[in-house]
Amino acid sequence: MSDLKKMYTTLQEDPFPADLKLVLGDQELTFSKRTWEIDGQTKGLRYGENPDQPAALYELKSGCLEVGGVKFIGAGQGLVSALTEEHMLQAGKHPGKTNLTDVDNALNILQYLSAKPAALILKHNNPCGAAWTDEGVAVALGRAFEADRIAAFGGAVVVNRTLDLASAQLINSAYFEVVAAPDFDPDALAELKKKKNLRILRIPGIAGLESLVRTPFLDIKSLSDGGLVVQFSFRNAILKAGDFLPAKAEKDGNVFLARAPGKQEADDLLFAWAVEAGVTSNSVLFVKDGVTTAIGTGEQDRVGCVLLAVTKAYTKYADLLSSKELGLSIFELKLKALKDSEAKAQLADIERRTAEAKGGLPGSVVVSDGFFPFRDGVDLCIDQGVTAIAQPGGSIRDHEVIAAVNEAVPQVAMVFTGQRSFRH
Repeated sequence: MSDLKKMYTTLQEDPFPADLKLVLGDQELTFSKRTWEIDGQTKGLRYGENPDQPAALYELKSGCLEVGGVKFIGAGQGLVSALTEEHMLQAGKHPGKTNLTDVDNALNILQYLSAKPAALILKHNNPCGAAWTDEGVAVALGRAFEADRIAAFGGAVVVNRTLDLASAQLINSAYFEVVAAPDFDPDALAELKKKKNLRILRIPGIAGLESLVRTPFLDIKSLSDGGLVVQFSFRNAILKAGDFLPAKAEKDGNVFLARAPGKQEADDLLFAWAVEAGVTSNSVLFVKDGVTTAIGTGEQDRVGCVLLAVTKAYTKYADLLSSKELGLSIFELKLKALKDSEAKAQLADIERRTAEAKGGLPGSVVVSDGFFPFRDGVDLCIDQGVTAIAQPGGSIRDHEVIAAVNEAVPQVAMVFTGQRSFRH
């Protein structure tokens, strides 16, 4: 067992070269391997996705790709790949691949959320909780944490405003591996440094993320046979509420048109679609008042995404009640209830209130990264009290899906995005 524990703290020997060149036709991109001197050791990534996978991080140092008349992100615009020792306000230890890719995906989402203070908590390259609010970054972070405090354990916290003391105290009240922000208040930084293994990253470029919104990067997918798929990165077409399209379909000479969302619904749909850009497909997101209430991710079927999100929402809601009222996680309470009659009664009460509250989902809006091929997923959303839905549209059964929201009492709004947001 000691050897198994040791592998997570062992630096892999890095066999990768210092430089990497990528030639596409007559265009050349040059990359340099990123290393850091930490505790007297100059090394790059600790390891890749797993401790037995050597890995390297490369930063684009020269070249700017143009394909089909579109310019891609070029040299000098690095964020995570441009991190130096100066940006690592506290290194803890050399970072692993997943530490940095979690932060990178947070920035991928935050580029669309520059209008308000926003906070994300990521784990395994998916958001656990996300929130934005005019009330400040500490409030946003608190709401993101309460959205899924179970999954947040050991995650990465990323915010788009200077991190303050209240935020730092919340971070130190739980266990996180990484925190990243454009800057830190001095008292916040002092508080965070009390956790010696916490990686604290100052990424000034977060303050200018909105400048990258319309500029793609070269997205490279490696195949198991050594081949490559190259593509333009996803570019969000919904940057303001007015970019949503009316949900409209025709069938057998009949026109089906859904109710348009109200202002708060549209704002929540806009936020949810931004977060959706960083969620593994198939996925659906529930959002209410600028906070994710449930995230269903990585399912093979659309209705399964909804079922997963709903199940998670009920669990998280019960856990929040249990932790606030009893100081126990819902799982600790369930274990205690096996032998303790009082705990059993407390568990039954929390489960009853969770069911009555439908896991806090009523009043939420929903976004789906792909169209609903059947109305079953929409009907499940409606059963949970959803008030508005955004989805790509384009299914041969769009008319059935629109009919589902129109038949709901009260009537549920729906809009189309006109684009899919798959992420594999």
